[in-house]
Amino acid sequence: MNENLYLKRLFHTYYKEKASTLPQVSFIDKREFASIPWEHFYMERHTGLNDKNILTQYIIDRSPKHFYYSGSLYLQPDNKNMENKGYQGCDFIIDIDVDHFFTPCKNRHDYWRCKNCDTSGKGMITKCPKCKSKKLKTLSWICESCLNKAKEEILKIIYDFLIPDFNISDKDMNIAFSGHRGYHLKIENEKMRGLSGEDRREIANYLTGENISLDILGIQEKEGVIYGLSKESIGWPSKIITKIEEFLLKPIPEIEAFLLDKNYVGFGPNLVKAFINSKDDFYEILTRQDHNIWFINDFGKARWFKFLNGMIADIGAEIDIPVTVDIHRLIRYPGSLHGKTGFKVQELTLNELKNFNPLDEKNEKLDPIVFEGKKDLTHKLKIIENTTPMTKIKGEQYGPYKNGEIIEVPHHIAVFLLCKGVAKTI
Repeated sequence: MNENLYLKRLFHTYYKEKASTLPQVSFIDKREFASIPWEHFYMERHTGLNDKNILTQYIIDRSPKHFYYSGSLYLQPDNKNMENKGYQGCDFIIDIDVDHFFTPCKNRHDYWRCKNCDTSGKGMITKCPKCKSKKLKTLSWICESCLNKAKEEILKIIYDFLIPDFNISDKDMNIAFSGHRGYHLKIENEKMRGLSGEDRREIANYLTGENISLDILGIQEKEGVIYGLSKESIGWPSKIITKIEEFLLKPIPEIEAFLLDKNYVGFGPNLVKAFINSKDDFYEILTRQDHNIWFINDFGKARWFKFLNGMIADIGAEIDIPVTVDIHRLIRYPGSLHGKTGFKVQELTLNELKNFNPLDEKNEKLDPIVFEGKKDLTHKLKIIENTTPMTKIKGEQYGPYKNGEIIEVPHHIAVFLLCKGVAKTI
């Protein structure tokens, strides 16, 4: 059987059975809906669905591979001309997707192959290390480690930025596991809906620490003396000081690793040694209230800036900035199924998010793995990808597999591997 047809039928059965529990978003008659069908790869946009019953029947009938709705509100959501839709504002959307930032686990489970020279390897790269071509075929996988990192990022945004700095209430937050490699956060209130794209970019830059000026924050050098940040300042200066204090109390191997890491600071061994030798004195300076003169041997303004920019990179959140800036952005509909995994886009409260584990969720109400069946229900598949990484779902490990291998796996694992495009039915 054609795999896409098989998966479409599974999705159809699921939507038909769960029709009464499909969530309803606010202002449903003012939102644009879109889908990607199983039959082709382009998005079908500009659909208006006036109420929950029409929407439910639409998704049952089509059972698409991916189903989306707009963060924007329109007077005419089905108008195909964006300028004539009658834009009324857009919810503030934050997307956390581990596709967009490095996690160490990618060196274990993400694969790439250069279409130009056929070189292949593991990890997250943007161009072939051999021929420098950017024409890459990639296989991005998921594990508890990278999904935990995504969850850490969204919790960081909420507790370190949105609540203390912007006074956003959790009642205005709509949180959802994306069904694949991250989370969506949508803020619904009138003030946020009225923000322009440039306003949203400023907030996004604040959340990530992008374009922060240490000069403006207060770092000064006068006659060779460095005057550091004031702990009494609100916002980023306070965040940086707090992070440095926490950093200085870490074990020395962790401090060294961070300072040597080119993704953060990238100091040489001699500078790292100088920092370690002075870290206790530096901590005392930070925790005193009478002055803020910072001193470490061989540290001028440029080196302090390098260190502080490393701190900023660690403090800032990893968000997909174009998603936040775009006032016409579509996001996945809650309760819909993700065509790359077969997992549900699961809505979560802030309290539910804290202990949520999408690959092994114990709360049946929140479990996004909807195709888990009886343990004796298995399917035979043939692996069609050169290498398929090990997958750990529901506490059980599957794989790694090689091209041509015949496997027999539980129903939900078969759906996952078929959706990922690494296997076919036999």
